[in-house]
Amino acid sequence: MGIAVAAGMDSLSERASMMREALQKSQTITDNVVTILGSFDSRLSALETAMRPTQIRTHAIRKAHENIDKSLKSAEVILAQFDLSRQAEAKILKGPHEDLEGYLGAIDQLRSNIRFFSGNKNFRNSDGVINAANTLLAKAISKLEDEFKHRLNSYSKPIEPDRLFDGLPNALRPSPGSPGNQGDAGGKATSYSHSDHQNIDLETAVYTPPTLIPPRIMPLLHDLAKQMVRAGHQQQLLRIYKETRSLVLEESLQKLGVEKLSKDDVQKMQWEVLEAKIGNWIHFMRIAVKLLFAGERKVCDQMFEGFDSLSDQCFAEVTASSVSVLLSFGEAIARSKRSPEKLFVLLDMYEIMRELHSEIETIFKGKACTEIRESALGLIKRLAQTARETFGDFEEAVEKDATKTSVLDGTVHPLTSYVINYVKFLFDYQSTLKQLFQEFETGGEKGSQLASVTMRIMQALQTNLDGKSKQYKDPALTHLFLMNNIHYMVRSVRRSEAKDLLGDDWVQRHRRIVQQHANQYKRNAWQKILQCLSIQGLTSSGGGSSVGDGGNSSGVSRALVKDRFKIFNMQFEELHQRQSQWTVPDTELRESLRLAVAEVLLPAYRSFLKRFGPLVESGKNPQKYVKYTAEDLERMLGEFFEGKNLSEPKR
Repeated sequence: MGIAVAAGMDSLSERASMMREALQKSQTITDNVVTILGSFDSRLSALETAMRPTQIRTHAIRKAHENIDKSLKSAEVILAQFDLSRQAEAKILKGPHEDLEGYLGAIDQLRSNIRFFSGNKNFRNSDGVINAANTLLAKAISKLEDEFKHRLNSYSKPIEPDRLFDGLPNALRPSPGSPGNQGDAGGKATSYSHSDHQNIDLETAVYTPPTLIPPRIMPLLHDLAKQMVRAGHQQQLLRIYKETRSLVLEESLQKLGVEKLSKDDVQKMQWEVLEAKIGNWIHFMRIAVKLLFAGERKVCDQMFEGFDSLSDQCFAEVTASSVSVLLSFGEAIARSKRSPEKLFVLLDMYEIMRELHSEIETIFKGKACTEIRESALGLIKRLAQTARETFGDFEEAVEKDATKTSVLDGTVHPLTSYVINYVKFLFDYQSTLKQLFQEFETGGEKGSQLASVTMRIMQALQTNLDGKSKQYKDPALTHLFLMNNIHYMVRSVRRSEAKDLLGDDWVQRHRRIVQQHANQYKRNAWQKILQCLSIQGLTSSGGGSSVGDGGNSSGVSRALVKDRFKIFNMQFEELHQRQSQWTVPDTELRESLRLAVAEVLLPAYRSFLKRFGPLVESGKNPQKYVKYTAEDLERMLGEFFEGKNLSEPKR
């Protein structure tokens, strides 16, 4: 075993020796390779040094090529801009008439060129190019102004009245063939009444503003306006637009019949003429606001879309003159001398202004229209104030009316019918009046002022009638007059909306007053004649013949009885002659009053005739004293209060 181990060790030693030799050879080879590579490195370094000038030249050439390409491209862009400038210049020099859209495109291109050269100041001639382009642009904008003016004038025409009427609800259109568009002083074809207002459902009424400028033209006009604004020519644009559109608007209103009237003109007019003009003005206001001004606002908004402040300013300046003409007439009426008949037209004017107020606020929006909005609101307040003052004037005028108009027959006085009709008309305006009074109310229930004013007017009328009744010398006629007039007041109130406002208490109280005057009439008119039918004073005192014992007329003087019949006949004939000329116009009241007289007179006469008639009939000429039967008296009472003239034959 030891021999084997020794043999193994020898083998390993030989192998190790062989490996050392191999490693030594490998190291030698490595050293040789390193030496060779070192030699290559020094050669490459020398080669690089030799090549450097060539590399520098090559890089410079490449850079030069890049710069040349860039310069060529820049030149191409500049040349392209010059080419576009020449094309734009050619279109601009031709003018906008033939090809407006192309002309506008050329202006846009010219502006683009100016921006390009302004951003490329390194270009040697950029300043000269920019100056030339700006000069051309100024000429282009100048031609653009002319074109805008030309096109706006061409398509801005006054609107004929018939076209405006077509835009109204059916209830407000003039009847076919009526000369409503002539605005003549006497014509009332287009005049507006309160009943028109009542017949219109304001929420559902449809108004169709006319097309003032054709829709196909609007985009071009908008583009023209936009170019002028971009060029800083806003004032020129505003001037052209105002001069053109304001004149057309004024002509449209003139064709409709709107007149420019001063306060002096209004003061000099006859009331019938002025009333017609006020009716027309109400109609014109509605047409102007809902159709013409609404249409003009639409045109402005489309024309100056994107320039809201300019739109508001243009609209304000275009409409200012027309609005002034319309509102100044309203102001002239509101400031003119007050009179009762003006109250209803003042209320009509107040109504239309209140109706249009929200639309005026909407259409005339913006700061530029502030003055117009304030003027419209000021007119509403002025009309309300004047109407309220006119109300007060009317109340005072009723109480102090001193007209000498007398009603000899005791019928309803013209003042009574006038005041009652006036009050009844006022109730057609009940909602308007409540709204008007609310403008001045500081508290209390709604409508309380209207009720209070109405009661004061009725009381003022009664006070005046009391004064007028004192003109009669006959107390019976005094009470007949007051009975007639207060009955007329009560009946009119009961049949109108005034009853709801004045209340049942007022009606019942005044019905009692009517009855009181009827009773006073009977007492004053018939008390004296009824005394003739009394037995008192008929007893004989010694002279003259008398009826013997056993008769109902025992101790009664025949002469006194004859005298009584004679006096009765004379008084009744006098009453018949006078009171058949008196009037009780209400049929029911007339019959009631006749019946009340008959119920007192006829039984008394029948009784007297039955008791004392035989005493007279047994003597000479009885028909001279007993002239009438009870039936004759009843027939003649049927002729009382008919208002007959003396010349009329008896029935």
